[in-house]
Amino acid sequence: MNFFQKVIAVISKFLPLWIIVCALIAYIIPEFFTSIRNLTSLALGIIFLLMGMTLSIESFISVIKKPKFAFIGVSIKWIISVGLSVILAYIFFTNEPDLAAGVILAGSVSSGTSANLYSLIAGGEVALSLSMATIDTIISPLLTPILMQFFAGKFISIEFWSLFLNIIYVVFIPLFLGLFIKWKWGNKVEVITPYTSVLSMLALFIVVLSVVSNAQQSLQDNLNLLPIIFLTVFLQVTIPMFTGYFIARLLKISETNCRAILFHTGICNTALAATLAMQHINSIAAVPAVANMIVNLTMGALVANLFKYKFQITSKAETFLS
Repeated sequence: MNFFQKVIAVISKFLPLWIIVCALIAYIIPEFFTSIRNLTSLALGIIFLLMGMTLSIESFISVIKKPKFAFIGVSIKWIISVGLSVILAYIFFTNEPDLAAGVILAGSVSSGTSANLYSLIAGGEVALSLSMATIDTIISPLLTPILMQFFAGKFISIEFWSLFLNIIYVVFIPLFLGLFIKWKWGNKVEVITPYTSVLSMLALFIVVLSVVSNAQQSLQDNLNLLPIIFLTVFLQVTIPMFTGYFIARLLKISETNCRAILFHTGICNTALAATLAMQHINSIAAVPAVANMIVNLTMGALVANLFKYKFQITSKAETFLS
């Protein structure tokens, strides 16, 4: 393993720690990141562009041939994640409309790209994970604005079309541009494929630094609410994660597919949620998304490693668990 690969491995292994470090640095010296505060959408667009360039054609074919499990996973994710987020917002933040809207937004976006990585580590079906992520990304530009207007609109005013177009620009266009580039120049794309993961992580760090530095004053003014915010997002991540897994088990879906559904259901793209909150609500509404990002990366890593080292899948176990 060369030096660059070692660096990537260290960044990947301790990603939640680096997210926390970035958030703390941005909070302590927010003025240092003034120059990148307008780069959140660009950084997020780069993540989706790289995602499109690394998606396999096989994952699309698998959806077409066997769409059942992908649609089950996507349905579970949107029903459980959104429903629970609305309940938590009403329970904990009825008197804090911006935070309530932020919580709902954090649970009403597409799945996070780290769900694919954690599915791989946990021995889950990566093709299914990628398929669900693709469907999620395609439907989220329409679903997210509708859900936000219907549920969060009770707390604050939500502009449907501006939110819809923003997701199209930040998510939809970069993703399919990446797919087109891979289809048109597949051999050349292979050259940069080894670097896509580290580039995506660097873009994620930019999102965290810009969002937290922007929200620093709001965070400082609401430090007393941080414990309840983290409790809320902990429930927002863990309950859908394990509910999705056990629903899949009850439906007699194979263990590898259950694990992919677990991460897809529990991990939302909170980097996108934070960016949308900053642009369409305000800085304080982005706080639940940033907190959720820290929690879902940490919990995802813990659960993935638990599956990898304590509950490895053997052919016999797979048959039994199916």
